[in-house]
Amino acid sequence: MGSAGLNRARDKMRDAGVDEVAIETFAHYYRLLEHGETGMIPESSIEPVDIPSLSDVSVSEEDAAEAIRRTAVIKLNGGLGTSMGMDRAKSLLCVRRGLSFLDIIARQVLHLRKVHDATLPLIFMNSFRTSADTMAALARYEDLAVDGLPLEFLQNKEPKLLAKDLSPVSYPKDPDLEWCPPGHGDLYTALRGTGLLDRLIEAGYERVFVSNSDNLGAVPDPRVAGWFATSGAPFAIEAVRRTASDKKGGHFARRKNDGRLVLRETAQTLPEDQAALADLDRHQFCSTNNLWFDLVAMRDVLDARDGVLGLPLIRNVKTVDPGDTSTPEVIQVETAMGAAIEVFEGSQLIEVGRDRFVPVKTTNDLLVLRSDVYDIGQDFVLDQVSVELPYVELHGDFYKLVGDFDKRFPDGAPSMRKASALKVDGDFTFGRGVQVVGEVELAAKSAQRVEAGTVLSEAEPTDG
Repeated sequence: MGSAGLNRARDKMRDAGVDEVAIETFAHYYRLLEHGETGMIPESSIEPVDIPSLSDVSVSEEDAAEAIRRTAVIKLNGGLGTSMGMDRAKSLLCVRRGLSFLDIIARQVLHLRKVHDATLPLIFMNSFRTSADTMAALARYEDLAVDGLPLEFLQNKEPKLLAKDLSPVSYPKDPDLEWCPPGHGDLYTALRGTGLLDRLIEAGYERVFVSNSDNLGAVPDPRVAGWFATSGAPFAIEAVRRTASDKKGGHFARRKNDGRLVLRETAQTLPEDQAALADLDRHQFCSTNNLWFDLVAMRDVLDARDGVLGLPLIRNVKTVDPGDTSTPEVIQVETAMGAAIEVFEGSQLIEVGRDRFVPVKTTNDLLVLRSDVYDIGQDFVLDQVSVELPYVELHGDFYKLVGDFDKRFPDGAPSMRKASALKVDGDFTFGRGVQVVGEVELAAKSAQRVEAGTVLSEAEPTDG
């Protein structure tokens, strides 16, 4: 049975062809909402963690080679890049020399297959909005698909719920906006519901490496695979030390009442605990969203829980149309895939270098990635050649959207190998071969052009 709102939501999902496993998972979280669950993790309930570093771990070449041969790779690829003004798969963005994120990911995997004599299946978790574009772009790689396994599976969708009564929202003006993705915690639900989890096990694979498609540092590294395989852990996450730019993001901790590792996201932090969240000395590690899990262990836990992994709820409050605050307030029920770390006894964290965490969430990140801060070699792995990673802050009015951003860098990104920071407050168009040295700040009230070959260094004049 269930409440009227839940029954309406169930019917709506069935009518839309949503998998029954996904419907039951949604129902689990709906009931939590009905009972007032907020998903908050109080600071008083957790304590900081200390974790080993990959640089201190010994992994034999034999263990690494054997582990990567039994590994499958999943890339989360459901995002449209709407925050950057895109309406197609974000991974189609050009990174370098006509190569998109998808091109580089595909070539990284094809290279690793040859070097390690590994099958290394590459599978994308797409959304209904990214599937067609992604598959069309991958069609050029005829040898990418592995016999018996798909190149993609689709994440689920669920109805947005009116905040006032938890009923599924109706929005005839744009029915697509009645739906939302369940967060990347849906990975496990979708793997089970599509049958892909069983297919991978039947094909002889032992573990999966999962990462975001916008993180080109997330290469399926044999050394990390070897560490995970020999650790005996059922589940692990690669973590990095938090920096000033991570103050507002989630972090790892240990739950006091049972000693389990937990991932606390910003949306799960109480207002009075925000200072503790931002304390980089107290909570030192955040997630790369690079995950490793044992396939049989995942199947067994899902079977024991009737398909509902039971990840912590994230109650995300938005408006039906995110771009129109006058539309009704809704609740989106979400989960984070990294939160599965608390589900498995014996889960582990491993500290990795920032070279394995190069996410592109804004055009600030995209500028660094397109610059010469990184070399991309024959293995298509990013190699940071600058001493430090420059901090970039571009004016949102002129650079936030990819179309506007590209217009202002018509001849490519400036050289930033010697840069420590670039802040652009105003409308500047950059010519070919511009170099940024040290900490540079540009400001102007009218449109300006940085001429070809200009070397920008330290204090630059402003146009009052």
